Amino acid sequence: MNDRSDIFAGNDPFALAREWMGAARETEMNDPDAIALATVDADGMPNVRIVLLRQIEDDAFVFFTNYDSAKGREIATAGKAAFVLHWKSLRRQIRVRGTVTREDGAQADAYYKSRALDSRLGAWASAQSNPLDSRATLMDKVEQMRTTMGDDPARPPFWGGFRIVPQEIEFWADGAYRLHDRFRWTRSLSDPAGWDITRLSP
Repeated sequence: MNDRSDIFAGNDPFALAREWMGAARETEMNDPDAIALATVDADGMPNVRIVLLRQIEDDAFVFFTNYDSAKGREIATAGKAAFVLHWKSLRRQIRVRGTVTREDGAQADAYYKSRALDSRLGAWASAQSNPLDSRATLMDKVEQMRTTMGDDPARPPFWGGFRIVPQEIEFWADGAYRLHDRFRWTRSLSDPAGWDITRLSP
């Protein structure tokens, strides 16, 4: 198994990711679940931005957003995305590449309902990624939504989750003199249950 031990040990990359996330929650001051999400537009131009990874499932990673945002449109077109989780305090990171599908059912409803009221109203008010003339306009829209929707707004039909099913996951830990430890887990679409694990040069 390429001499994996200690923090790299295990046969389930999702369980390992959850373990690393748990350690990060103890050390990171802000947003240990912040990922840099990369997509490409219709011309192949890359885009990257920070979003919050909300769930590590048994076979996928899930985040939530506006489907009509730039990232939502780019994911819909390409059907693929990548992200990196980097924890400066732990000196570790996880990189993921894979295919993406929507999560717009009960799971998205439950997560939306768990958010603060103003965040739920903001999801209705914001035409994410589109031009905005002023912050005052945005806040006026939030108040309009508050008047219209009350204190229990339903999830907008244009807002929900994306589930990234990885074909590749890399676990990285800092090493002295930049001699880092890196292990890449890969699988094929024809055999999604089987992972090949390779140690990479730093």
